Amino acid sequence: MSLAVLKSRALSGMHAPEVTVEVHLANGLPAFTIVGLPETEVKESKDRVRAALQNAHFEFPAQRITVNLAPAELPKESGRFDLPIALGILAASGQIPMDELVHYEFAGELSLSGELRPIRGALAMTYAICRKEGDKTSPVSAFILPQANADEAGLVSNAQIFPAVSLLQVCAHFASRGAESRILPYQRQHLPDLPHYPDFNDVKGQIHAKRALEIAAAGQHSALLIGPPGTGKSMLASRFPGILPSMTEQEALESAAVQSLNNGFTLAKWKQRPYRAPHHTASAVALVGGGSTPRPGEISLAHRGVLFLDELPEFDRKVLEVLREPLESGHISISRAAKQAQFPARFQLIAAMNPCPCGYWGHARCRCTPDAVARYQGKLSGPLLDRIDMQIVVGALSHEELMQAAQGDSSQTIQSRVEQAFARQIARQNKANNLLSTKEIASFCICSEAAETLLRQAMQKFNWSARAYHRVLKVARTIADLAQSENIETAHVAEAIQYRRALRDA
Repeated sequence: MSLAVLKSRALSGMHAPEVTVEVHLANGLPAFTIVGLPETEVKESKDRVRAALQNAHFEFPAQRITVNLAPAELPKESGRFDLPIALGILAASGQIPMDELVHYEFAGELSLSGELRPIRGALAMTYAICRKEGDKTSPVSAFILPQANADEAGLVSNAQIFPAVSLLQVCAHFASRGAESRILPYQRQHLPDLPHYPDFNDVKGQIHAKRALEIAAAGQHSALLIGPPGTGKSMLASRFPGILPSMTEQEALESAAVQSLNNGFTLAKWKQRPYRAPHHTASAVALVGGGSTPRPGEISLAHRGVLFLDELPEFDRKVLEVLREPLESGHISISRAAKQAQFPARFQLIAAMNPCPCGYWGHARCRCTPDAVARYQGKLSGPLLDRIDMQIVVGALSHEELMQAAQGDSSQTIQSRVEQAFARQIARQNKANNLLSTKEIASFCICSEAAETLLRQAMQKFNWSARAYHRVLKVARTIADLAQSENIETAHVAEAIQYRRALRDA
């Protein structure tokens, strides 16, 4: 038979639609044609496949070879189609049997020697195979992929993974009936028990900032750390992931799938909150993702984790403005002329900045004029600041505090309090306080009469927007949860208000 049909997967954002690889051999002058909207990497597979087959001591057919990657309107990129194309040629030319090929899906890039090289997005592809893109009636296929991708693909619990090291091993799996030649199913590795983070106990002083970050972690609130250089802003931010609630299996799988799209996932990172800290010279595309073939950016790579932006005013203003939509929606949509992709972006923003250009606003050593301070702080737009729940002042430490040993609770102690408060939110509304809608705020953020009066006075005095009012109310709800209080009291509102202070007062 001169026609072979195999299954593989493409990548479109976080989705992995099924691709049918059809290989047809016909008489005529020898030629090798790939159709179906292939990108350059796919077109180059002709040379890799030819060399891999010849070096594996198979016969490369001197015929007219046509490879169709269907559906034709779906763009195909990367070298993951090398393996199914090579197997299709061998099956169509009768060098391997094709009766079992229908029960498998294939992906893998071939070296010239026939070895299988790792591909990106293996976890997203495996997840799509197991749920068949929503088709519950279709049988789940086994997945043959490179050995280097087996650990991440094996995170999908019900996946049938067959890792291979070479084209020759895959061919032996189908050509031989003996058990000794078959590829062994993947045996899932022991996953790391607990992720390791730097400890909050390393930070000297800053009791106020630690308390504020505990509130931010408990309710998934964004925060801006403001203070002079060397006060520990970056140190606090790097330890923030260690006090967040432990990741669930679903959250860990989502985070790992995004990391897999950029070949950035390793088994050691399982259930570890991502911590991304891009440099302030990063472009908007680097932050939100993009490219001719859309890839996830820093905000998506920080999904279910922390995005830390140090020296916030030094970022280009247009770059910062792209954060406004994903901060509220939790996803980012990237549109190109012929491609659209959507990536998750449910990250927690922690930013840091100096209060003025020299960093010592309010101290005797500061020589910045009020106009210079206004221009510096004016680099941050009002709409962006409105979306940051908490503004935290991180003051300079005294010499006595620096000379003393670090004091305060460890990350583990703080995390236990955070998890208790977070559990109250899940039991009450099945989501974090920061994700409450306007209607849900009216139902779950119930204030005492005195607290409501104080909140109304603060709103009038500081001229808050409706968004700022709701965000203060949600922060107060988190403070009440940490205090194990059913209703929001005056003390909870008062503490939430101080985290909404004007930036110029820092």
